[in-house]
Amino acid sequence: MINKIGQVMLYVNNQEASRDFWTEKLGFEVIADETNGPMRWIEVAPKGAGTGIVLHNKELIAKMNPEMNLGTPSIMYYTDQFDALYSDLQNKNIKVGDIMELPSGRVFNFADYEDNYFAVSEKK
Repeated sequence: MINKIGQVMLYVNNQEASRDFWTEKLGFEVIADETNGPMRWIEVAPKGAGTGIVLHNKELIAKMNPEMNLGTPSIMYYTDQFDALYSDLQNKNIKVGDIMELPSGRVFNFADYEDNYFAVSEKK
């Protein structure tokens, strides 16, 4: 039911410096720069790429989700069968987080057996 790797989430101490690194040093483009309450995310990607890197504020994410391993990037998967996938993972006794409503759509996290967290976003 997962049909695409949509984003890689990178947890950084300084979003602006990280954005500048990816855009000025590597030539990536800013795809999105959005804020929702205290949360801000910046998505960068090579021109025309189907998968981007989302730069998240590490300190804020740690406060929101203390269990999450922020030492390595996370992957955001896309699905067009969001509710079915959510139920399927729960039925398989996979650790699944609550569904969150973001401006970009619904999202939830899940963890593997080593507590590496991944996210799924609804994309129709």
